[in-house]
Amino acid sequence: MPVSVGHVVILRALACFVLCFGTPVAAGRPVDLALVLAVDVSRSIDDEEYRMQRDGYATAFGSRAVIEAIESGMVGAVAVTYVEWSGSGRQRQLVPWTIVSSPDTALAFADAIRRAPRTFADFTAIGSAIDFSAQLLEDGEFAAPRRTIDISGDGVSNAGPDADDARDRAVARGITINGLAIRNEHWRLDEWYRQHVVGGFGSFVSRADDFDDFRIAIVAKLVREIADGAPSPRGMQKRLARPRQP
Repeated sequence: MPVSVGHVVILRALACFVLCFGTPVAAGRPVDLALVLAVDVSRSIDDEEYRMQRDGYATAFGSRAVIEAIESGMVGAVAVTYVEWSGSGRQRQLVPWTIVSSPDTALAFADAIRRAPRTFADFTAIGSAIDFSAQLLEDGEFAAPRRTIDISGDGVSNAGPDADDARDRAVARGITINGLAIRNEHWRLDEWYRQHVVGGFGSFVSRADDFDDFRIAIVAKLVREIADGAPSPRGMQKRLARPRQP
């Protein structure tokens, strides 16, 4: 079949698009990191602590340190979503997947966190939170070399599936889980997180001694996981699920 001038123009345009922009839109927008912020809102967290925790995340995304970490990536953008969780079957995506690539988009995401209403206040099912967050990453419409779940909380798991098993399922899908342990009630909670929650390539545990300390801790944690350019290889074996020491 003869090729018309129109066909040549279209083919050249497509070639230019691929060379200039890489992966087509249908395969997902490229980002440096896909990040689920999974926040504990169980019964142990009172209204004041809840406000401090949410304001901590919102303030962090307005900080210069976090914005510079985002802009320092190869793409200069991250996909991020905000989830609240408590007991088994009690997880909700409060802020949908958002591409953050500039101060304006970071502040818009922070505002969305502040506006969302509180969802739950019952048990602490960390395994359920991990499973829910991992599925959000699997369903996300983006191309990310690194996929991370950021779990923060102030207690050990007391409901739902085993946290260790959920962690290992996520790691087997190439997902890294980092933790922020708020030690206001459980002084060795960071050790428990290290043994039962975090895992995957380059995983780590941060800690806050109380909710007043949370704002400082969350900025440092976000900068560390956003700026870490190491890839998270898919299909990592269960034996690699244990985290590195911070």
